[in-house]
This record gives sequence, structure tokens and C-alpha cells, in this order.
Amino acid sequence: MARPPPQPGRDAGRQGGCVDGFLHDLSWVLPLRSETATHIANAFTWFGYAPFFIAALPVIYWLIDKNAGTRVALVVIFTGVTNGLLKDIFDDPRPPGEIFALDHRVDKSYGFPSGHAQVAFAMWLWIAAELKHRWFWPVAIFIALGVSLSRIYLGVHDVEDILGGAAIGIASLALLRWFFSPAFDGWRALNPFVQLAAIAAFCALLWFTWPEPGGPGTKFAVSGMLLGWWSGVLLEQRAIHYRRHENWIIAIAAAAAGLAVIFLALPQLEPALMSAGLEKVWARTIQYFVVALFVTAIAPRLFQTVGAARREPA
Repeated sequence: MARPPPQPGRDAGRQGGCVDGFLHDLSWVLPLRSETATHIANAFTWFGYAPFFIAALPVIYWLIDKNAGTRVALVVIFTGVTNGLLKDIFDDPRPPGEIFALDHRVDKSYGFPSGHAQVAFAMWLWIAAELKHRWFWPVAIFIALGVSLSRIYLGVHDVEDILGGAAIGIASLALLRWFFSPAFDGWRALNPFVQLAAIAAFCALLWFTWPEPGGPGTKFAVSGMLLGWWSGVLLEQRAIHYRRHENWIIAIAAAAAGLAVIFLALPQLEPALMSAGLEKVWARTIQYFVVALFVTAIAPRLFQTVGAARREPA
């Protein structure tokens, strides 16, 4: 059940008890704000928005390890889908924007759980586990905490939203670890067309059972990324066999060119499709599908064609 929006003020913490005041009232944040602190908070909060993921996932896939890149991508996609679903289940309002909000990119989305906190803890702790370097764990926790606290500072989430998002993000790691374990070898052995049909059926089920009237809206675009990423992975495994160029200068130049395509060319797809009469949700879903397919299959093949990447030995 949605709670009423908190009212700021000296006695807000007493309304419904001190604990409720701590979880829901952001009046204590206002005196902490400064120009420098706002710049820092905006820098941290950028790590939870789509441009960061659209840049980071290709870099991991193209330059570090394509299999690790796929695992991190699926962590991000799973978190994005579950967060959108939970927000529309709880219908929990954000703090009053006219009083607290310094970040105006949240539109009319709900507050609980915080998507920034959920994806930050899930992604960065997963990366730390992937790297297996003890020194990176404090770095991962620092970034996840910084992203989460930035949402409170910027006035778009209360403490309850952040705690809930962080807890769900951490808890989801066990489920994701199970998915990547040998327990799902049967799934990975299925015919590629069966896998893609199953993912498409899951996306359709998600659309028709979404708790918010009218469906998930543009949140559904994340499902396009899921279908596009997995399509590309299956294609890469069977026909491309991508391996990064051993010369780092060449590899980085190829990745920079790929990112330029992603940020300069592919964003034109959504408005073009909308101009052709397609609804925004479907135009964005197709755009995300193409971006994911470009990262996992199209760009690797182009890199190989121009000599900027290698083919794994048979």
C-alpha cells in the first residue's frame, strides 16, 4: 500500500515515530547541501543511469571478457526488470519533488525500491566477485554506497527506498549465481531458436501480467535488450568467435568507434521508428534490441572484418 508523501519540518521525525521519520523524511538533507556536494552526488548518480550501462557493458564485452560482459549485462537487465516490476507493485511515492528533488530525470516513476541502489549493489558486487581481487571489494562497496546515498542527497529517494533497493540487489545475487551455475546447463544446451522463443514468451507474459494498468510502458524496453543481447551471444558463439586484438591501442580504438556508433547513430532509431508511426514503447524496445545485438555480434564481426579484432582458434 502506498504511504502518503512525507511532510518536511522540524517535527516530521515525530510523525508516526522516530523510525518512520528516519525512513521517510528528508528534511535533514537540506542543510547538508552545497555546490561541491551536489556535483559529487550527480557524478555518483550517473552510475545508475542508462548512458553509463550502455557505455560500460560494451567496454567489458569488447575489451575485458565477453563471457563476463554477458554475465554483468544479464545482472543489469534482471535488476532493471525486477525493479520496474516492484515499483509498480508497491506504487510507493517519491519524496515531494518540489521540495527536495535536485534530479529531475525520474519522471513520474515510483520510489520503492530504489533502482539506483538495487542495480549498484547487484552490479558492483557481482563485478567484484568476477574479478576475484580482494582489493576491489572495498572499491565496489564504496561505489555502491556512493550511488545509493546520492539518491537521498538529490532528494529523489528516502532511506527506506535505498535500504530496500540495496537489500533486494544483494539478495538477487544468489539467484543470479544459481542461474549461471551448472544447474542451468540444460538451458544452455537447448536449440538457440528454442531459447529465443522462451525469452520472447517470457517477455510477452511479463507484458500481459504487469500490475500497472496499461502495462510496463517504456520499462518494457529492457526486455528488448535481453532478447537482443542473447540473440547476439548465440550468434557470436556459433559464427563469430570474437577475441580482442592483442594490440591494446587497436582494441581501444575499435571500442571507441563502436561506442561512437552506439551514442551517435543508434539513438536516432527510436525517433525514426516513432516518425514511421510506431508507439514509443515499441520504438524504444527495438532500439534497445539493436543496441544489444550490435554490442554482442554486429560490432565484433565488424572489428574482425577491418582487422581490429581476432577470431578465437577452433
